[in-house]
Amino acid sequence: IPLLRRALAMSKRPLLLFASPWTAPAWMKSNGDVRGKGTLKGKAGDKYHKTWANYFIKFLDEYAKRNVTFWAVTAQNEPLAGVFTPPQAPTIAFTAAQQRDFIAQDLGPALARSPYRTRLLMLDDQRIYLPHWAKVVLGNATAARYVAGLAVHWYLDAIVPPAWSLEATHKLFPDHFLLYTEACTGFFMF
Repeated sequence: IPLLRRALAMSKRPLLLFASPWTAPAWMKSNGDVRGKGTLKGKAGDKYHKTWANYFIKFLDEYAKRNVTFWAVTAQNEPLAGVFTPPQAPTIAFTAAQQRDFIAQDLGPALARSPYRTRLLMLDDQRIYLPHWAKVVLGNATAARYVAGLAVHWYLDAIVPPAWSLEATHKLFPDHFLLYTEACTGFFMF
């Protein structure tokens, strides 16, 4: 928070901050651990999913008490990493259908009821999953009305051309923006 305050004070323009969760508490996950290949217990609409959605609001509440607001949140950082990551990585696994249902039944309504104008971004994973992920989530009218845009990572960009992923997704869903939210160099050992 002190670093955010310093950055906000130094900026000539407002900074648009977004937040992206890595994992839910262990008691909410199917594997009982913040690390590893667990999902949220149960299914969308149940007490675990509603509680996890309320965590987002509590997060926004706590930062707002410190005069830090967020332009957007993502539903989950790298939801498919929960399937592919090493067992020590903190994550929650979501399929596109699970993310769609969580957004439609839990997270979208929680954000809409909140006092915040925080936007919701979906995917927040590799663009190789587009346009499939967008078709599943945004193909549902309820989920689509809560989603402002798609968050995309660049690590596997060399595998799929932009026309097949970004352009195809934009043509299908032109009212939802595409935003690269994570990138770095040197992530491959070679």
